[in-house]
Amino acid sequence: MIKVLIADDHHLVRTSIARMLDAEDGFSVVGEAADGEEAIAMARKHRPDIVLMDIRMPGVSGLEATRKITRGMADIKVVVLTAFLEENFAERLLNAGASGFISKGTELGVMVSALRAVFDGQRYISPEIAQRVVLAKVDSQENPFNVLSHRELQVALMIVNCLTVSEISDHLFLSTKTINTYRYRIFEKLGVHSDVELTHLGLRHGLVDGYRSEEA
Repeated sequence: MIKVLIADDHHLVRTSIARMLDAEDGFSVVGEAADGEEAIAMARKHRPDIVLMDIRMPGVSGLEATRKITRGMADIKVVVLTAFLEENFAERLLNAGASGFISKGTELGVMVSALRAVFDGQRYISPEIAQRVVLAKVDSQENPFNVLSHRELQVALMIVNCLTVSEISDHLFLSTKTINTYRYRIFEKLGVHSDVELTHLGLRHGLVDGYRSEEA
């Protein structure tokens, strides 16, 4: 029995995937998490074989949750579930320990096969994501977020997901002064002057979904 934890901030997405996987032979959904922080806590509690992880969630991002789960609970594999994935993000997620990438447009049968492959120790990248990554290698226009360090990208993700400096400070256990230092360093590196400009840049390069920017 392959135990799966589903982490996605959209209730309908989580429950739909959970219902479909529970109906498949050999699968058991042991929990559902609405954000990265909850995903980490539930991974510790339920010890799933696989975490199916959305990367764009409020608070602690899927990227950071992936890093913490794979480094702190090496027996748990993380498969990223996403509607859109920039090539530099794919590389960062692989470095963070992700075992695979599945597009949200993937058919159930393909998802099931991918999860079985990851459970057996293989890696899986859906064809549409793999094609995007390969084509990006020959594209001369680089993603500007490549210039950010891990911590800077972490802070940038939280900013574009509408967290305040004090909320980011609480999540990362850093002072507000330190967070503001990272914030202005991000602005300088990316050539933006406000959180709004940073969010628009993140939207153009896949760090935040269009619907979320509209809700902000």
